[in-house]
Amino acid sequence: MKLAAIGLAIGLAGSFALTRALSTYLFGVKPLDPLTFIVASILLIAVALGAAYRPARRATEVDPMTVLRCD
Repeated sequence: MKLAAIGLAIGLAGSFALTRALSTYLFGVKPLDPLTFIVASILLIAVALGAAYRPARRATEVDPMTVLRCD
């Protein structure tokens, strides 16, 4: 989740910096539309949380002694 938060911060900073350059490609959306930034940020964090949760959940279901004996 730390990497997702760092990536989100860098991405938001970059998108704020490039809004003037990309404003000609946006149709029907303001360059600094807060709803778009909020929804994209929430979606990114939700996907990162889901990607981190599933492997962690599977790892907790395995008996630690079984894993140690295999190695």
